[in-house]
Amino acid sequence: MATVVMGPYAAQILGDLGADVIKIESPRDTVRYGTLHRTPGMTPLNLNVNRNKRSVELDLKDDDGRARALELIGEADILITNMRIGALQRLGMDYAALAEANPRLVYAHAQGFRPDSDRAELAAYDETVQAASGLLDLAQRAGDIGTPAVLPSIFADKVAALTIAYSALAALVHQRATGQGQLVEVPMADTLLSFNLVEHLQGRTFEPAMGPTGFPQSLMKGHRARPTKDGLAMIIPYTPQNCRDLFHAAGRPDLAEDPRVNGEFLDARSHGEAITRMIEEVTPELTTAEWIEVCAKHSIPVGPVLRLDEAATDPYVREGGLLDVAEHPSEGAYRVIGVPMSFSATPASVRRHAPLPGQHTEEVLAELARHSASTEANSDAHEEQ
Repeated sequence: MATVVMGPYAAQILGDLGADVIKIESPRDTVRYGTLHRTPGMTPLNLNVNRNKRSVELDLKDDDGRARALELIGEADILITNMRIGALQRLGMDYAALAEANPRLVYAHAQGFRPDSDRAELAAYDETVQAASGLLDLAQRAGDIGTPAVLPSIFADKVAALTIAYSALAALVHQRATGQGQLVEVPMADTLLSFNLVEHLQGRTFEPAMGPTGFPQSLMKGHRARPTKDGLAMIIPYTPQNCRDLFHAAGRPDLAEDPRVNGEFLDARSHGEAITRMIEEVTPELTTAEWIEVCAKHSIPVGPVLRLDEAATDPYVREGGLLDVAEHPSEGAYRVIGVPMSFSATPASVRRHAPLPGQHTEEVLAELARHSASTEANSDAHEEQ
């Protein structure tokens, strides 16, 4: 019961892992809006986050629609929603109300800020959460730019989605062991701040502080792709030995003697910019392909700089099946983003294409009616005995 990317992406992951995911969606679901589509509502974003789901279109502001939704949730193991607390309470769909009817329910609730904070009712989007988590500050410090720009990816939503997925599964393990569900809260701002601080808390890890925040290697001005003879490559020598091997390969043994690359480690905070200038002085000596060969030989981290539109033809992507062409029943040929992980015994899979709006409403509600009738019949038989 979620919109946009965060909740739907989390539910899609569970669907890829084998869950029967029923998406309760409004006739006004924002993920279905966009100018690129063959059929109204079947946008690229919808195709990418709503696979392995059945769509039930219900208006939760309508008494009958809300009643049907409550029946479905009453049979569920997990509910994922990113509606704000106030709206859920007005609908009678907050955790306290739903847990009374279904105590086994794992109620995974996500929103921008903690529901017990003074920001709980603020509208939150990926960009505002990036700002609140310090990510824009990191971008400004690394790029030495005036006005910081957001990371060009729906980053906060997707990090929160991953957190929702593993948190819900952890709660499901508890449910299977005890029969009890629980409320799982995943605030986007807290999630992304925690994610950023893993390396960037740095000197503030200690109390009193031993230095500023910010991971030096990530914030170096030269933490960027390097120019090669025929293009660009991400060449990242992380150790003094990496640097010396790089300089020798480029025919510059003089640079390999520099004391700044002959210590116990590379001092990015003190010498990062100077070391960057030395590296970028030599990388144009070889082609990207030659550097990849050199770096592979000496265990220096390296990678070609691929454009997004090269992904479909890149051998690594193609051979791994990470972007395959499939046939959608209504949309025709389209590219499916593959499942990135593999399991030796229980492989994940794409079993259902993203549904049309409300495509499974009648099917799912008919299943619900049959289940309710069966439950009622069993209850009557038990009373007779």
